[in-house]
Amino acid sequence: MSRLKSSVFDDCRKEEEWKIILLDDFTTKLLSLCCKMTDLLAEGITVVENVYKNREPVPHMKAIYLITPTKKSIDGLINDFMSKSSSKYKAAYVYFTDYCPDNLFNKMKSSCSKAIRRCKEINISFFPYESQVFTLDVPDAFYCCYSPTLEKTSDKDAMMETVAQQIVTLCATLKANPGVRYRSKPLDNASKLGQLVEEKLENYYKNDEESQIKDKNNSLLLIIDRGFDPVSTILHELTFQAMAYDLLPIENDTYKYKADGPSGKEREAILEEEDELWVKIRHKHIADVLEEIPKLLKEVSTKRKATEGKLSLSNLAHLMKKMPHFRKQITKQVVHLNIAEDCMSKFKSNIEKLCKTEQDLALGTDVEGQKVKDSMRVLLPVLLNKNHDKYDKIRAILLYIFSTNGTTQENLDKLIQNVQIESDSDMIKNWQYLGVPIIFSSATQQRKQSRKDRSSEETFQLSRWTPIIKDVMEDAIENKLDSKEWPYCSRCPPAWNGSGVVSVRQKTKTNQPDDRKSGSKLIIFIIGGITYSEMRCAYEVSQACKSCEVIIGSTHILTPKRLLDDIKKVNKPKDIVCIKDETRL
Repeated sequence: MSRLKSSVFDDCRKEEEWKIILLDDFTTKLLSLCCKMTDLLAEGITVVENVYKNREPVPHMKAIYLITPTKKSIDGLINDFMSKSSSKYKAAYVYFTDYCPDNLFNKMKSSCSKAIRRCKEINISFFPYESQVFTLDVPDAFYCCYSPTLEKTSDKDAMMETVAQQIVTLCATLKANPGVRYRSKPLDNASKLGQLVEEKLENYYKNDEESQIKDKNNSLLLIIDRGFDPVSTILHELTFQAMAYDLLPIENDTYKYKADGPSGKEREAILEEEDELWVKIRHKHIADVLEEIPKLLKEVSTKRKATEGKLSLSNLAHLMKKMPHFRKQITKQVVHLNIAEDCMSKFKSNIEKLCKTEQDLALGTDVEGQKVKDSMRVLLPVLLNKNHDKYDKIRAILLYIFSTNGTTQENLDKLIQNVQIESDSDMIKNWQYLGVPIIFSSATQQRKQSRKDRSSEETFQLSRWTPIIKDVMEDAIENKLDSKEWPYCSRCPPAWNGSGVVSVRQKTKTNQPDDRKSGSKLIIFIIGGITYSEMRCAYEVSQACKSCEVIIGSTHILTPKRLLDDIKKVNKPKDIVCIKDETRL
């Protein structure tokens, strides 16, 4: 919000003058994540309109256009000022989310330049999803980057350009000019995107007269293809946020529940950063959450009783003031208790036994640390269990295949036939387009990644797997990334020191977030989606490291089901998948 305030609202402010703001789809979502209507009113905004739609003219008022530099949005602006007599507004203050191409800028200039009082590029073309998580909100990037039908096409090139430009706006907002490195395997998407980002960063800081940022030592950007860790995308997670989004029908971060039992009225709760309890417990294991929420409910109840005390006018007045606060606290706790209980009912009925199988397959060892000798024997009980749905069985089959670094065509055909998932077999086969070996061959045989030994870390038996990205974060901060696996895009790579002399595996005192924000920044970008468990790792590593804040983002956020649906479509023709043609270039 502070960046929008300084770049847009403060820039066009004039005392005692109200304005209208016009948004497109992208900026509507951006603004909704950053502020509420009361914040806009405080900035002198009375009406919010969609730039695409027909609107009644308000010729005595000025209008702010916060839009993406696309043909559709700019046409909406031009249509509002076709002629002086038919202008919808008194004047236009235009703010583009990122770089406006010359052809569109010239079109706007020739059509309505007299109406435009101000025109700026504010470089905010991403969504701040959480305090350390961002998304570009381009789920189509998954198909564009991994579909064999779009390989070496202008569609893929245009998507890469768009994504690169969006990443640059993130760096600009963070006031970071990072060194750029990429994971060299399994595909070359990360290499291509890395080079584009490097070039655009260089141009941005060369052309930005206000910027004094030249030093690359203080920040590092790692770009990674989604296929680098397939296991974390499909494993059942038992930390609160990841578990809830996997098992419950949460759409647009909105959870629907009935607080007064099955026959009660349906209510909605938004899972957001402003919910302090959600932020506090979202990364905790479900067992800890179920223990903590009832304690909090009891605590609030005790405080309320203490507030009531003797019935006097002063106590009554004090209680009346406190009641909304108590009510809000209890409502939040009831919401999260509902989520936790919903998760546990799914877990107890089906997922518990599945989790043991998944952990054994993912790690290659059982709870006692003994090596799994026969992965098929571990897998079979899941496939034979009629209570598991097709998605759970496909996830288990994939973990089996990942654990053996591929299987034979004959074995895969038998698995698909026996589980009767012929129509969904592409959810398994199409992983090959992400660079993940499905059919074993000597040509595609890859050395399994070596993992950090975390056997000494306290964990729950059904949550032994650690996402690979956590290893990457720790190694990056300690400057231990292999230069062959993680090449720099620059010919003269900067010296990066994310941790100084502190090891992230040493236990440190709890740090103030402000201390980290003034230190080094490690930015991770994953092409093709991030999981909630990977998001959690950014917070865990930042908490363990005094000197570096980890920020993670992607083209979009994944759930296992959504990913499998996307993978199923990845080899289909573009017209069937319904990819949007318009990019932000």
